[in-house]
Order: sequence, then structure tokens, then C-alpha cells
Amino acid sequence: MKAVVKYEKGKGNVALQEMPDPLCSDDKVILEVAHCGVCGTDLHVYSDTFRNFPPVILGHEFSGRIVEVGKNVKDVKPGETYSVLGATAVQCGHCQYCESGEFMFCKNRRGMGHGVNGAFTRFTCVRPDQLFAIPQDVSLEHAALVEPFSVAVHVVEEIADFKLGDIVLLSGPGPIGLLCMKMLAAHGLKVMVVGTAEDGMRLEMAKKYGAHSVWVAGKDDIQQAVEHETHGQGVALAIECAGAEASVVNCMNALMPLGQYVQVGHFGKDLTVPWDLVAFRQLKIHGSVGYTKQTWHRTMSILGQGAVDLSDVITHRLGLEDWQQAFELMWQKQAIKILLNP
Repeated sequence: MKAVVKYEKGKGNVALQEMPDPLCSDDKVILEVAHCGVCGTDLHVYSDTFRNFPPVILGHEFSGRIVEVGKNVKDVKPGETYSVLGATAVQCGHCQYCESGEFMFCKNRRGMGHGVNGAFTRFTCVRPDQLFAIPQDVSLEHAALVEPFSVAVHVVEEIADFKLGDIVLLSGPGPIGLLCMKMLAAHGLKVMVVGTAEDGMRLEMAKKYGAHSVWVAGKDDIQQAVEHETHGQGVALAIECAGAEASVVNCMNALMPLGQYVQVGHFGKDLTVPWDLVAFRQLKIHGSVGYTKQTWHRTMSILGQGAVDLSDVITHRLGLEDWQQAFELMWQKQAIKILLNP
């Protein structure tokens, strides 16, 4: 079968090549991949700035249809459709984090698409506990977005602390930031979104998704905008999704005393930020990484209830052979979510 493969360590070293079809063990199932989203992690694996174990098939945001079931697997039948939790492809299952559902912190964990073979291909093999049944009336396309959407659900529903009437600063209108924007809009919050000059298309989408205002760092005076929008009070919540030092500085300066800062973006380096504000304003600092299984159940409920529409998150649909075009669109910030259709 054709697959997009990181075939050896180093920058680049990714190609569309032939790979053997996966074999179905007694305790696993084989899915035919319907759609697989392109994620920033895939770009980091390409650039070799995210841990990977080549040769490995990329891709981890996917949905598919069961085509083969191991003899020990119960309650899963060929033809059924699922969204797949790829992050738990390898886990110890018995550490305090696995047992509590916080599997992201398991030291032995490896995810699909970088640690083990992923879904930029036609067939993939997973355990049945990684399967999440797709709610009625939810398409296979939307089911492929459960993974990134769960990241945003974790941020907004499980980490952030807010009340109706709060003003929020969201910095970084990438795919995760924009999914957070949709969640915040669903709560009726007033959200200021900050991007860069390169984020023009994505800032326009943020307005479409319900942002109260959008601002361009380096062009607009962000602190003056915050002063104006909050009548000098500062924002109650700042969510950093850009992974940029200047973004952190803007977020921390924008917060009111007793406000909350949530770190979502990744930097890959140490930063110089106004850390004294944490004490002087008694800020609450939280990080957010990934999700839990409970987050996935919550995300499925949100989609099943039609509480958030993901239709306009998908900006491109491409074939597997067009993976390079997909990566380039993401690098150029000309897409939100791209689905590769094997």
C-alpha cells in the first residue's frame, strides 16, 4: 500500500512509498482510513523537531471503517466506522498516569504517526480500546477532526476557568487556536484574537467563528487594544496557542490581577518573559497538553449534539499523493485543516 513515510532521521526524509499492509493480530482490528488530517506534529516530524522512530508512517488525526477483526476482539464488527485515538498506541497501562486517565504523561507512551505507524495510508491496525464510535449524523470527515478538536475541548472545558461576561485574549489563530475560538464562542464569551501579519486568512476565519475583534501583533498596539476593550481592567483569561515569545509577553501583560494564563503552544527553547507579573498580579498559570479519554467522550458528545459545527474548519481535501502540497499550505498558513483521503 502507498504511505507517506518518514524513512530515516534528519530534516525531510519523507516520501510517498510502498509499505506492507498491516497484519491483524488476534487482539487488534484493521481499519480502512477514510480521512486523515494534517497536523503541526506531522510538520515537526518532517523537520525532525519532534521525536520520531523511523521508518514510520505519518498521520494521526483520522477516521475509518473496520475491515478486519482479530479473533479475540468483541463488540466490533466489519463495516462499522470509528474515530481513532492514536496517542495511546503504546502505553504501559499501569503507571499512575495511565490509571488516572492522564495517559499523555506515561513515560512509555508512543503515538501513531511518529512513534508507530499512522494513517497517511490506506490501512492501519489499532487496539479496540482506541476506537470511538461516531455519533449518528456525524460525518467521517468530522470524525477525523476529533483528535485536534479534543485538544481544544481539553483547553476550554477542562483547563480554562471562566465565567459568562469574561473577556478572553486568544493568541495564535492556528488550527488549535481556531478550534478553541469555536469553543469559546459556544460559551458566548467576548474573545480578542491576536495573530501576525502572516495570519490574515486565519484571522478572517476567527471573525467568522465569532471573535469579537482581531488584532495583528507588530502592527496593532495589543496592550492599548486590551485597555480599550476591557475599560482598563485587563482580560480574565489569556490562552497562548502561538508558541512565540512575543505572544507570551502580550498575554501576560494583558491579564488582570487574579487572571488565568493557559499555555498551549510549544516553543522548543527557553524564553524571556515578565515573570514578576505572576506574583505581582497573583496570576494562575496552567499548561494544557493533549487530552484524556474522558475528553474524547466529551468531544463525541459535543459533536453528537451539534453544539459546534466543524464544517468550515476543513479548508482543503487532497489525495495522499498531494501530501507535499498539504504540508506547504500549512507552512504558509493558507489552510486550517487539510484532510488527506487515502
